[in-house]
Amino acid sequence: MAGTKDLHNAKKEKKDEFYTQLEDIELELKHYRNDFKGKVIFCNCDDPYESNFFKYFAMNFNTFGLKKLIATCYATSPVANTQLSLFDILDMPEETEEDNRKPHKIEITEVLDYNEDGAVDLADVEFLLRSKKNTLTLLNGDGDFRSEECIELLKQADIVITNPPFSLFREYVAQLIEYDKKFIIIGNKNAITYKEIFSLIQEEKMWLGYRNINADMWFIVPKDYECEKVVNGLRVKHIMGCWFTNLDTTKRHEDLLLFKPYTPEEYPKYDNYDAINVDKVSDIPCDYDGVIGVPITFLDKYNPNQFEILGLSQKVGMGLESNKFYDDYKEVRQDGSFTGSSGKKTNGNPVMKGKPEKGNYYTNGTDFVYSLYGRIFIRKKR
Repeated sequence: MAGTKDLHNAKKEKKDEFYTQLEDIELELKHYRNDFKGKVIFCNCDDPYESNFFKYFAMNFNTFGLKKLIATCYATSPVANTQLSLFDILDMPEETEEDNRKPHKIEITEVLDYNEDGAVDLADVEFLLRSKKNTLTLLNGDGDFRSEECIELLKQADIVITNPPFSLFREYVAQLIEYDKKFIIIGNKNAITYKEIFSLIQEEKMWLGYRNINADMWFIVPKDYECEKVVNGLRVKHIMGCWFTNLDTTKRHEDLLLFKPYTPEEYPKYDNYDAINVDKVSDIPCDYDGVIGVPITFLDKYNPNQFEILGLSQKVGMGLESNKFYDDYKEVRQDGSFTGSSGKKTNGNPVMKGKPEKGNYYTNGTDFVYSLYGRIFIRKKR
């Protein structure tokens, strides 16, 4: 079984250690408030003292009417116990930096106003952890979400909510599906084009959350990472993140308003797919019943009662096969010089006839074509 080394490498070597800001968590999870009542929430990629997911649910434990909150921390987490020492709580001698980063779990079944200040907040959570030692315990294993110990905790959970390592996203989602768990998680937008993830979206086993897919997210990063700006003393970096869930949302039942009529001139067909091209989701024609290629941002407006997802253009087709290949074409720059690459590199991408106004294109000496970004192929149901 994969262990903590893989998880830590995913976060360290690939610079995969991103922490979600509390504001972003609040803006998304407020829509699911009714789903949380009486439920066991599991945050299985979160150091309890640093994770804003844990803080959010701990502070709102009573407001949401949670049954239990569980959080686990993997071994060698670079932020473990940097705000409140684990060994202070467990009355254990703190020996080395490595000892102070042992994996642990926290299980909370109630949060009261322990300091009697009239409000339940993080001070009460800290008091709970210090005074009731059975809520926080060391794990026997390494804290990896794939470990037997964490899987047993997963089995207890009703809803899993966290920001997993982006580089392990396929494996993480596969585990949630295997154990039939409800989830609200953050992933990279590019995950939409992963075969394993797109198949789940196509089968209506997961979909996007409420946040607009075009509104990229700013994540907190460790001190040894490059950052783009500092906000309130926190180093943050812009990441193409979005929310994924399998909890029903009102958003996915809203019809996309269509008003533009179809014309062959405005909606040309691809050179290699039997479908028309639409560059903007708002421009989907209202009176075309054939196959339509749309940007992946379409999923932000996807209503399964209004549209059917047929496939994805990215290389392998995934439900819609390319009917033309460009092995005998050569890639050309705008100045007419050859790049040295063949047209094989564009096979499976959505391809249009002609020369683009900017960017490279391909030619076989007679015909000219150019490649677009990936497209999702859809058809209207009504």
